[in-house]
Amino acid sequence: MDLSFGIGCWFIGLFFLITSRSHSQLLVLWTLVVLSAVGIVIYSLYYLLPKLQEKQKKFRDFFWTIFAISLVSVLPLSVPALFFFNQTNEVIFIVAMFHLPTQLLVSIPLSWFLFKKRLMRQNEIASLRTELGQSDANLTFLKSQINPHFLFNALNTLYGTALQENAERTGEGIQRLGDMMRFMLHENTQDKISLMREVEYLNNYIALQTLRTSMSDKITLITEIEEQFENYDITPMLLIPFVENAFKHGISLQKSSYIKISLQVRDHVLFFDVSNSINPKSDNDPEKLKSGVGLENVRQRLSLLYRDRHELMIHENANEFFVHLTLHL
Repeated sequence: MDLSFGIGCWFIGLFFLITSRSHSQLLVLWTLVVLSAVGIVIYSLYYLLPKLQEKQKKFRDFFWTIFAISLVSVLPLSVPALFFFNQTNEVIFIVAMFHLPTQLLVSIPLSWFLFKKRLMRQNEIASLRTELGQSDANLTFLKSQINPHFLFNALNTLYGTALQENAERTGEGIQRLGDMMRFMLHENTQDKISLMREVEYLNNYIALQTLRTSMSDKITLITEIEEQFENYDITPMLLIPFVENAFKHGISLQKSSYIKISLQVRDHVLFFDVSNSINPKSDNDPEKLKSGVGLENVRQRLSLLYRDRHELMIHENANEFFVHLTLHL
């Protein structure tokens, strides 16, 4: 498109020069200068400016580079002009007088303007793609997290606890479940929340799951979660999928199993580790087919929202599943 536009400008100018009965030497100069300008603009847009952008060079670097190219190209442009000018000694001077001002006053500003405009358009498209990807990821995440299976398990846990002892633990469980649901309905829709609120949700989830597993002496739960943080912000629901996955696949009421959770922040960097024993689901368990949906979703969200600002390592063997997340807040 850039080449077609340049050739179109050359042809229109040539048409007006011909209709105005201009001298043939002027037609030659117009052709040489305009076509060289088209070449310089295309070279700048598609090669020189992207290279300078990568090296974080400024406008003056671009200006002097094109100036040098224009200066060197005066001699080659003068060669075809020799066939149309009688005074051969003045050809180089005449070509330079037309060629250099055109490149410095037209080609350089035009190339810089078009490149910046194109760069702005690319950034807008990338931003729109990120927002669209974030919306899709959040929607998929909500669908994978808010499901009847989890709610029925939570209610069954509270019902079983009420039968075993007084209503104190049941009240605690109901309160924590209410806090979690309020979090998911309100703060989970925000782009960023305080890290303290994310950790509160995480602790509520762990405490609620502990109600279900506390009656078994075969389950070991070790948590090392800091309670005080500075004014850090985080995208909501980034940490919970790893813990939910640990409880989903790492706990068995019949076999010895364990979950270890560690969370700390040092110098604006969050370190989050979750490891659990592996207890395969039975074939008739409805959650077996959903394995990995939450983790795959959080991978996508991290790549969109924390590009080049996170490191996620997941290791699995026959006995243990381990996750390590490093996040620059």
